Amino acid sequence: MKNKAVAVYCGAATGNQPAYQSATVELAHWLVKNHLTLVYGGGGVGLMGLLARTVLADGGQVQGIMPQTLVDRGAALDELSDLQVVANMSIRKQRMLELADACIALPGGPGTLEEIAEAYSWTRIGANANPCVLYNVNGYYNPLQQMFAEMVDNDFLTAQDNAKLGFARSLAEIETFIKNYTPPTVRKY
Repeated sequence: MKNKAVAVYCGAATGNQPAYQSATVELAHWLVKNHLTLVYGGGGVGLMGLLARTVLADGGQVQGIMPQTLVDRGAALDELSDLQVVANMSIRKQRMLELADACIALPGGPGTLEEIAEAYSWTRIGANANPCVLYNVNGYYNPLQQMFAEMVDNDFLTAQDNAKLGFARSLAEIETFIKNYTPPTVRKY
């Protein structure tokens, strides 16, 4: 795989299904196996902490990016040797995109959704050339996938641009989507 770093967005909670934790561990192993640096929010709790700890335990590279306010509240993963502390969440999101060659969202809450939605939105205006994939563990993102289909049906999103957002049920699907990805054509007005 040509990518060298992957931004992973995921929950500061673990969720209530063991499949979420299993998928997180599998993703961590996959990142290390493919020599991909994990770029993530720097947290030590929830799926974020599980992901980073597993990558580190496997001997992989982890780059955390966290706003000072969250560091001050004790949210940072203590084991990180590479944590960039930034002024706010906007800078964190921008920095993660600058460092990454692809973006993956595991199941998570509103913050996870916001981050992957922004990354994907920026692909459509030419500000992010990275592929964006939602790891659709146990159909977690099915309602969101349906919402994007509604956007297409109601002419708020083209079918071509909708195809540029991946919804994957397996790591093999994620890898295929990333390998075959080309950014959307930036429309002219």
